[in-house]
Amino acid sequence: MRDRAFELLLAVTAAVFFYLIGHIFLATPPAQLAAGGIAQKILYFHAPAGYAMYLSGVACGVASALYLLRPSDRRDAWARAGAECAVAFGLMMLVSGPLWGKKAWGVYWTWDPRLTTTLLSVLIYVAIVVLRAFSGGGDAERRFAAALGVLGTVNLPIIHYSVRLWGGNHPTVITGQGGGLKHPAMVQSLVLGFVAMTLLAILLLVLRARVAFASSRLVRLEEAAAARETLDS
Repeated sequence: MRDRAFELLLAVTAAVFFYLIGHIFLATPPAQLAAGGIAQKILYFHAPAGYAMYLSGVACGVASALYLLRPSDRRDAWARAGAECAVAFGLMMLVSGPLWGKKAWGVYWTWDPRLTTTLLSVLIYVAIVVLRAFSGGGDAERRFAAALGVLGTVNLPIIHYSVRLWGGNHPTVITGQGGGLKHPAMVQSLVLGFVAMTLLAILLLVLRARVAFASSRLVRLEEAAAARETLDS
């Protein structure tokens, strides 16, 4: 992505977030007390953060699978970027959810199927980040991280359907059959939240992949220079 296009994406993302925040707190009414009252406004960040984690996880999984088929620094960079962004958005979801859950359910955490599967998925991506940070950048380490990336992506559909499969406190839908969002402004805020988080996910994925790819190329150049010096000596 060219710098001008990246700067445009950055500006649009910032503008959408500013508008989203204003719309949530100025135009969107609070939900009924059973849904958490004003704390329900966390939904407009919580659910989109989950979607952004899915998007990042899919990017990680696809890039990881492609790397396993045919290794390249660019594919590894995208896999690494996807894992790191999945951790960021996953933690955003895991932190915001309990804050809302405390108000709506009376507890910060329950071993609800969706919460449990989400935590498992985030831990897989955390393992990838830790592995890449401390185990070096060899092909074996990259392949092991890529395998974990594919595993993390396979777990994402389980998160989505966990409520339907095993029940739990989480709603199965957000807007279907009303879904508690009975005011048009609520639906608008949720849609804006998804747009904003999607733009942010794309922005962070592109930025982190560019940095990771540049870092890999720098390492290659340093290795080539060191080998040349060894041959010259």
